[in-house]
Amino acid sequence: MPRPTARVLTLLELLQSGGTRTVAELADRLGVEGRTVRRYVDQLLDLDVPVVSVRGRYGGYRLGPGYRLPPLMFSDDEALAVLLGLVAGRRAGLTTTEHTAAETASAKIRRVLPKSIAHRLDALLEALAFTNQPGAFDTPDAEVLLTLADAVRYRRPVSIRYTDRDGGHSERTLHAYGIVAHAGRWYVTGEDPRIGEDRTFRLDRIAAARTLPGSFEAPDGPGPAQRVLSAFATAKYRHEVTVRIHGTVGHIRAHLPATVAPLEEEHEPMSGEEPSTERWLRVELRAERLDWLPAVLASLDRPFVIERPDELRNLVTALADRLTSYARQV
Repeated sequence: MPRPTARVLTLLELLQSGGTRTVAELADRLGVEGRTVRRYVDQLLDLDVPVVSVRGRYGGYRLGPGYRLPPLMFSDDEALAVLLGLVAGRRAGLTTTEHTAAETASAKIRRVLPKSIAHRLDALLEALAFTNQPGAFDTPDAEVLLTLADAVRYRRPVSIRYTDRDGGHSERTLHAYGIVAHAGRWYVTGEDPRIGEDRTFRLDRIAAARTLPGSFEAPDGPGPAQRVLSAFATAKYRHEVTVRIHGTVGHIRAHLPATVAPLEEEHEPMSGEEPSTERWLRVELRAERLDWLPAVLASLDRPFVIERPDELRNLVTALADRLTSYARQV
């Protein structure tokens, strides 16, 4: 028969699963009487665990918000899920500025794991490989991230102190629609009410954020993720490139995703035409550099016409000449 201490910990685990638990339900799960459940609750309160009593027909007990995080109890599967999530988050760069937080959280969980589970976890992490290199991104401040999340939820204007990619500093007001994680970075997207246009900002470049009085209505149309992708595709860069490619949407998208280049039908597709049918599609993109594009166009292995800029045409010709010279070598 479980000892009282074990039952108290089981009670805490039941309450941590969320919602309100009736005394009868808890008594049944613990195999005790209702008055014993109340005694166990008193013991949790003595440990500063914020247990709230809910009165009424559907009353019982639930965990309330507390100043300190109450002791957590994980099953083996839950502990594994948390640890793998921390590993993946570190590699993806989706962590806060407290770089050691993930490390210390992992250490705390691993320290209390049964040896058998810890050994199996070590075996998994040793066997696990990633196709990408660990992220080395600048990460956002946790307080900034949480402040922006509150602004999104409650539709409150927010003031941010921002540093752009050229090092310029500014303070802006934003009607934030959402927070988006993309390619190892955090972004916030919303409307700049001063100019009435959408803007997207990297969270790691936001030094401070504070909510402002008032509220706003979220617009109809694309969601935050699609707005961020559209912002990337239409951002101002040094070169504006237009190329017509004869191929399928799927084939072109495999080499030039939507985050890089939007596609435009050169002609309206014929009635009943299959999506897999090759046709001329216009690709427009913006880039700081052009040196990576010739190899991408070559990898498409489809007819293409460079409309602009002439510099790209020269780079493609130079690549073709180099490949020809390599192929002729014996």
